[in-house]
Amino acid sequence: MPFFSLHSISGLSLILMALLLILLLAALYLYGKTKEIKHLAAKTRKTFDEQRLEEYLSGLDKDKLIRLLKKRHPKAPAIIIAVLTSTLLTTPAAAQTSPATRETLFTQPGIIILIILILLPVLLGVFLMGARLTRIVQQYRRDRHERDDQQLDAYLDSLENSEAALEKRLHALEYTPGPNQLSGTVKAEDTKGLIHHIESEDVLPVVPVKKRATKRPPVDPQLTRLILAYLVCAAGWLLLGTSIGEYLGIKFVAPDADHVSWLSFGRLRPVHTNMVFWGWASLGMLGLGYYIVPRVSNTPLHSIKKGWVALWLINSAVLIGSLSLMAGINNGGGEYREYTWPVMALFAIGLILTLSNFLRTVARRTTPAIYISNWYIISAIIFALVIVFVAYLPWWQDGLGETIIQGYYMHMGVGMWFMFFTLGIVYYFLPQQLNRPIYSYSLGILAFWSQILFYTVIGSHHFIFSSIPWWLQTVAIVGSVGMIIPVTAGATNFLLTINGSWSSVGNSYTLPFFLTGIVFYFTGSMQGTAEAFRSTNLIWHFTDFTVAHSHLTMYGIITFFIWAATYVLVPRLTGKEAPQIAIGAHFWLALLGLLFYTIPLMWGATLKGLLWSQGKPFIDGVVLMAPYWLWRAIGGSLMWFSHLVFAYNMYRMIEGTGVFTWSFPASGVSPSPKKI
Repeated sequence: MPFFSLHSISGLSLILMALLLILLLAALYLYGKTKEIKHLAAKTRKTFDEQRLEEYLSGLDKDKLIRLLKKRHPKAPAIIIAVLTSTLLTTPAAAQTSPATRETLFTQPGIIILIILILLPVLLGVFLMGARLTRIVQQYRRDRHERDDQQLDAYLDSLENSEAALEKRLHALEYTPGPNQLSGTVKAEDTKGLIHHIESEDVLPVVPVKKRATKRPPVDPQLTRLILAYLVCAAGWLLLGTSIGEYLGIKFVAPDADHVSWLSFGRLRPVHTNMVFWGWASLGMLGLGYYIVPRVSNTPLHSIKKGWVALWLINSAVLIGSLSLMAGINNGGGEYREYTWPVMALFAIGLILTLSNFLRTVARRTTPAIYISNWYIISAIIFALVIVFVAYLPWWQDGLGETIIQGYYMHMGVGMWFMFFTLGIVYYFLPQQLNRPIYSYSLGILAFWSQILFYTVIGSHHFIFSSIPWWLQTVAIVGSVGMIIPVTAGATNFLLTINGSWSSVGNSYTLPFFLTGIVFYFTGSMQGTAEAFRSTNLIWHFTDFTVAHSHLTMYGIITFFIWAATYVLVPRLTGKEAPQIAIGAHFWLALLGLLFYTIPLMWGATLKGLLWSQGKPFIDGVVLMAPYWLWRAIGGSLMWFSHLVFAYNMYRMIEGTGVFTWSFPASGVSPSPKKI
């Protein structure tokens, strides 16, 4: 059924609501004009005196003053020239529907149509009344200005030297301060030593200068190398993985770009997704986790060596898995689990070592409580291990069991591994960047437990109308609706933390990344809830809408959060910042690219789903999507260019610091204290 029809209750109701909204706005307009007339009429007519003259003249511009002078004095042109000349001489030149269970009066189409027909003439009358009131107000203002002018003339006639007041005001309007009038001619000196980090710009900056990174306590050089190794590897996988994604986007526009089996779409697409999942996002999150976990536990990391072993294992898994997929060796079906089990075993062992490392670090903490970031980070690793074992153990992988497990694995991977981990990152870095505590620790705990409750049951909403039990599909839909609770709690917590410090967002080059991630966290998650309903799933599923949604979440949320934290942490470790203009270019290229990628795909996919619901041939949908796939390629290209800039920024933040050598420069990172 189409979303809107004049022959349906929903369509007529929509028209009725629109008319009521217009009527409300028109009524508010009439109310405002009525108040304005009342306000104007209530003003007492004042006669001109000396104080009233000064008030009136302060509202006149130079042209009006000149006309008054010409009218008042036959030698006014000479006076005006003299005033202007003296001014020039004394100042410098410058500067997601269920059917109704019962009928009511207002669900009858005839009743709604009757109300609409009644509202139409009422609305017309309101508009006519508004036009009339507007004319009345305009006429009243003109009459009042004329009376004021007449009273002004009469008052000026009663004065002996009326030109003096006009010339004084004209001279004031012509005044321009000199270049040194406010600053003086004495050279500025900081004799008390109160000003630090003085910078001078010989030319106007192309972009606004942002606040530079705040110096923090030193970090263990060995831990610094480990963290940076994770982040550099992550950036490398991002660049390589999205280069493959860029090529795939081009193949939508030019499908015959190559005829090599290793480069076919069916092989490259899982290479792209798995590389950015397990290579970029996973390593990026783990690298940041290696800083956060010991920092909030106020104790050194348990084992640097375990961290390096985990890094080699995960990198090996991504490399071997990618080559295997390109060679046609895969797990045979499940999305995001195309890696064979020996490959994912390497990844799982790396996570086991990391989990052991983090748990032992938290167990040695010197703080009485476990900060919420560690709740999210450690829980994310536990859930990641659970979903990997559940997805690859063979005992329930027959028939519908494999389909159900696929939905569980796919959604748990996104929500309980990537999302959970990055939320832990935000709970640490966002308050720190704002120099204020998180708004509500209780909201964070509510979001934590409610996400565990609801997100773990929603995987089957990808298989609505399939052969899996109807009740299981319904449970997934209910869980998807329940996700409103943790998402709203988390987004509200973050936004209220920022509230009161919005000016800091404009002065920072990291906070815009955090804010963008928060906005997409709410909108993208709410979009997932909307997609879960049977009516919307019937239209959007199996279309490009799912592709747009996955990028809106994995890119708009996860990736932006990782970037934000990376730009916070790396300068802290190396003492060097990337060029702010390059960080700005990275942000805007990524954001605009994401919007150009997702919005056309969502629009075109909706039209495509409606086309399918009308029984049109499949090829019609392909033809329909051609221009939207072009926008997909354009948006993907912008995103890819932003990754090149990000890689350059990483190089600039690490270059010449000696981080990957055994000795550090004197101004670099200091040795670790016994307690962090």
